[in-house]
Amino acid sequence: MILQTPVLEIKNLKATINDIEVIKDLTLTVNKGEIHAIMGPNGSGKSTFSKIVAGHPAYNVRSGDIFFKGKSILQLEPDERAHLGIFLAFQYPVEIPGVSNYEFLEYACKSKLEANNIDTAEYFFYEEVTKKTNAANIPEDLLYRNVNEGFSGGEKKRNEILQLIVLDPDLAILDEADSGLDIDGLKDVSKNINEFMNEEKSLILITHYQRLLEHIKPDYVHVMYDGKIVKTGNAQLAQELELKGYQWLKP
Repeated sequence: MILQTPVLEIKNLKATINDIEVIKDLTLTVNKGEIHAIMGPNGSGKSTFSKIVAGHPAYNVRSGDIFFKGKSILQLEPDERAHLGIFLAFQYPVEIPGVSNYEFLEYACKSKLEANNIDTAEYFFYEEVTKKTNAANIPEDLLYRNVNEGFSGGEKKRNEILQLIVLDPDLAILDEADSGLDIDGLKDVSKNINEFMNEEKSLILITHYQRLLEHIKPDYVHVMYDGKIVKTGNAQLAQELELKGYQWLKP
């Protein structure tokens, strides 16, 4: 019998924004080493769910709870959740003019180490970041450009993956990681995500399409509709959705 270790546990979660209920009694468990795909039509609550886990202040949790490694994180700020090991790659990455990727990543890494009481006096960030950048086959010049400023859609997604690799979280939530990528870009990004994964990591992929899941094989596929999960299955469920669309699962 394989012992499963929960990393993320969402229990009967209900959440609102501007008094409108957007997440309705959502329950989900993600264990170590698992890849979960969350699919669903536009407006079903997929991105909203990811932002709530990351601690976005615009959303109000009305009931239920979110546990990370066995502890509730509802009262924690976004940076505190990130320091614990939660990473969110946004559907629409923001630009940060005047701040290079190198500066952004160095600050984020050192903040995470300090928050976990790890001495950074002998932390050689340049060696660490260049090693990981080269290993991921990501152009090193990306480090010295301002965060997402003037980036194409594909470059933004590659940059999110660079952040994932460097920050090395325990739980990664990737919102439409395939958006804006051509065929070669999709293969490269998928390869880096697969290499990031191991038995100690957990991954949630939010996507509309099966094409990403042809490269990154999920253990579970969940379908969201109107703020809740209406069906769960294995990778074959994504293939059914590709053929039938989402209407056949509408509650």
